[in-house]
Amino acid sequence: MTNCGRLGWVSDRDGGYRYQATHPVTGEAWPPVPVSVLDIWRAVASHPHLPEACLVNFYDSSAKMGLHQDRDEAELAAPVVSISLGDSCSFRCGGLRRTDPAKKLELRSGDVVVMGGPARLIFHGVDRIYPGTSDLLPGGGRINLTLRRVRRP
Repeated sequence: MTNCGRLGWVSDRDGGYRYQATHPVTGEAWPPVPVSVLDIWRAVASHPHLPEACLVNFYDSSAKMGLHQDRDEAELAAPVVSISLGDSCSFRCGGLRRTDPAKKLELRSGDVVVMGGPARLIFHGVDRIYPGTSDLLPGGGRINLTLRRVRRP
């Protein structure tokens, strides 16, 4: 896990989950979001302001992520944009309550998911990775880029 952009999503025992402008170990600013990734945001987000955070997660063949909401941002009017790279995964998305019925979608390398408007706070997660479905990453695995606008303009 790492970040790029003005803010990074971090977690540790002392501070818990939060956004911050610097790497928690090095104290260095996060690198900028690549222009090609910002171009995807511009194409799909329908929001006038660029994202401030791009969380970069690597999933190996055994990784999962339980159902959760992305609700730690002050700017909930901006969507969450997710870009899948590498191996496919089973993505589960439900409703505004954890107990709402959920659907499963297979996300493949290059797929982009936009959670905005009424879907901004849906519960979602990754049930499993499908190893060997992409040769993008040597050794396999999946990278997910999650773009978020954190602060209100």
